[in-house]
Amino acid sequence: MERKTKFETLVSSAGKKAKNLLDNAVQVVDMNEDGKFDFTDVSVIAESMGSTVKKSTLIMKENAEERANLLELKALRPIFPESLDCADFIMPKFIRVIERDKKHTESDVCQGSIGYESDLKGLHIVNVFRDSYEAFGLIFYPDYDCEFYYVDPSERNKYIALDEYFSYLKIARVNELKKIAQDLGAKHFKVTYKEEQISFSEKKIKSHIKLTSAGNVGLDHDLSQKKYTTIDVVADMSFPGHAAIKPQLKYLQRDPSIQTLISMRMDENAPLLHEKFILKMSNSLGMKETDAVKIDAVLNALKCSGNATVASEAKNELRRYFEYDIEF
Repeated sequence: MERKTKFETLVSSAGKKAKNLLDNAVQVVDMNEDGKFDFTDVSVIAESMGSTVKKSTLIMKENAEERANLLELKALRPIFPESLDCADFIMPKFIRVIERDKKHTESDVCQGSIGYESDLKGLHIVNVFRDSYEAFGLIFYPDYDCEFYYVDPSERNKYIALDEYFSYLKIARVNELKKIAQDLGAKHFKVTYKEEQISFSEKKIKSHIKLTSAGNVGLDHDLSQKKYTTIDVVADMSFPGHAAIKPQLKYLQRDPSIQTLISMRMDENAPLLHEKFILKMSNSLGMKETDAVKIDAVLNALKCSGNATVASEAKNELRRYFEYDIEF
């Protein structure tokens, strides 16, 4: 009888606990606050859970789209007008002007872009869309209808078509020599263009010079002399002459021979009357041979190589000179 009583007590106690748990559960899930848990509450819960799932799904979708857009921006690297004002954006020396391509045209993240950046064969390149070239605020010589351009060494916002680069700089430097002569008050000057002949060997002769009673000392004398395949007078002019005015230099501003010429001519105590010297054209080229090699690699990769290489032309500049003969 005692066992039954204990058992009944345990059951009764367990029932109370279960009832309390059930009452609490009803309070938690009683969504419509009618004091009981029924199908109406289930409906409210389902609707609430559905709304949460929808919001979570929407957030996940937005995050996925954002990640996709970031990946697309990283891959296509578009340039926008506002990009030009960023501190970390720098126009490289070598740029390309092209038609707007399909990938950038159809991409949502590239809408409003004016070009894009790329890296190829060790060169950072800015690709300018031809229909947006004006947005860059650059000067293109002879126009913007060419594809590849290299920066003018004297004007950072001016780009010269690659096919015109070397010939353009030759004419520009001759014109500057003319202006220098005129500003310094020259009565006559002549500029002669010379291109050194390629040499594959040098003739040397060993001579013996008697120095002292100690005997003869053998010395190697390089008897090779510069020979030129091209000698062309590119400027020959006369002026009445006048007092010297200091020239404003662009392409030849770092040439020591020109700087010395101007300094001596501007000296009022002992003004220069005549000078003749050689100017090495490679000193004012503005393109390093290493960059020329990289440009050739880019042109080859894009299958745009012509009948000459940029590197070979840059090397040829090492053999080109201006002979400057000026009288005051």
